[in-house]
This record gives sequence, structure tokens and C-alpha cells, in this order.
Amino acid sequence: MTSSPTVAQTPPLGRRISAWFGRNALRIYAVFAFIYLLLPVAYTFAFSFNNAGRTNLVWQGFTLDNWLNPCGAPEVCGSLVNSIVVAAVVTAVATLLGTLIAFALVRHRFRGRSTTNLLIFLPMATPEVVLGSSLLALFLNILIPLGFWTVVIAHIMFCISFVVVTVKARLASLDPRLEQAAMDLYATEWSAFRRITLPLVAPGIAAAALLAFSLSFDDFIITNFNSGQFTTFPKFVYVSATRGIPPQANVIATAMFLIALVIVIIGQTAGSRRNKA
Repeated sequence: MTSSPTVAQTPPLGRRISAWFGRNALRIYAVFAFIYLLLPVAYTFAFSFNNAGRTNLVWQGFTLDNWLNPCGAPEVCGSLVNSIVVAAVVTAVATLLGTLIAFALVRHRFRGRSTTNLLIFLPMATPEVVLGSSLLALFLNILIPLGFWTVVIAHIMFCISFVVVTVKARLASLDPRLEQAAMDLYATEWSAFRRITLPLVAPGIAAAALLAFSLSFDDFIITNFNSGQFTTFPKFVYVSATRGIPPQANVIATAMFLIALVIVIIGQTAGSRRNKA
């Protein structure tokens, strides 16, 4: 007698569906996460083309006028310029001071080093409403008028912490023997720093500067406490929200998002090419 070949039994439908979800759970989660993150961006992009009248809360029709005249709404471009100027000043000062602090903490041993590390993390761990109200009380007690400079000082205070952490992480991954080898080849300390250390740390410094700029540009809570009559772009958006954010603000927000996206893509592409080289 010849035995008939064994026929593989097909698993039940429920088990197959369960197995498929098990294999693709991470992909499904990633898709939903991207939708959740990009939905507000898509809304902002879509309503930048809204033919809005006095309010931009309801879709009225498609138009390109908002992109052709992004400064059409009162104060929108003025507040944008204020935010860019504040962020530029804060980025320059915070990057310089934060980089120097990071070098001191990584490359030197001194009394109070552990305390300094703790103090650096305090602005990052402190809620913004506490930090903003504390700075407001300080400025009022020492009779400093609220405005551009109080916003700059407040932003520098919390941006320095992020710069220090970012540059410090980059420095900790470098081998200090590279500088020692350069000085063994008769390079001066300044020459070893300029030719060896600085080029290796530069990506970390650039990342810290971009982080400081973005944190300063989009900060609202601390700015609102310490700005007085000085208006930044996030403050303008908050004040306008009650009557409907003008479509020109959506145009500017979309443009800033696209610029940031292009910078990230360029950075990732350059890093990938450098790794392949």
C-alpha cells in the first residue's frame, strides 16, 4: 500500500490575521505615529491656501494670495522678524558660552565640577511656567523694563543647558590622545585645537546651535512672561487664535517647517556620504 502524501493544514483565519499583525505591528505603529505627528502640519499647510476673510477657522476656498503676500496680515512679519533676531542673538551667545562650559566640564577637573553639572541640568528640568515666572519676578525686582533684552536673557538661560549637553556628548566620544599625538608632532595647543579638535567637534556645535535657534524661536511660555509689549511670532499666533489665526501665519509656519526639513535632509545626506567615503 502506498501512503498518501501529508497535506499541510492551513491555519485558521484568525491565527493568520494575528500572525500578520504580530509581524507588522511596528510598521503599523510607525504609520499611526507619523500620521499623528504630521496631521497638524498638514492642517497648517492646507489652511495657508484658505481664502479666509476675517477668520481662518472655516475653509472658504482655495487661493494663492496668502503665499504671494505673506505679510498681508497686520504685525505678522514684524513678529517674525522679532523672533528671528532674538533667536539669532540667543544662538550666538548660548552656543559660545555653552561650548566653553562643555569643554571645561569634559576636559578639566576642578572644584565644584559636579555642582556645575547639576546646575546645568536645572533649567532643563524646571517647568517653563516656573522658570518664566521666576525670571519675571527677578526683572521686576531689579527694575529692568520688559522687552527685547529680557526675552534674550531668559532664552539664553535655558538654551545654554541644551548646548552644553549636546556639545558635551560630542566631546565625550572623542579620543583625547588625538590631540596628544598632534602635540607630539610639535603642534602647539592652539594648532592642535584648530586642526584636530574643532573639526571633530564642529558637527556637535552646529547641532547645538540649530537646537538653540529652534528652542528660542518657538518658545512661548517664558517669552509671554518676560516680553511686555514686545511681540514674537509664537506670541502673535497665541493672541490671534481667539479670532482665527490669519492664513499668512500658516504660510510662515509652513515655510519654516519646509526650511527645517530641507536642513535635516541636507545634514543626513552629507553625513551618509561622509560615512561612505
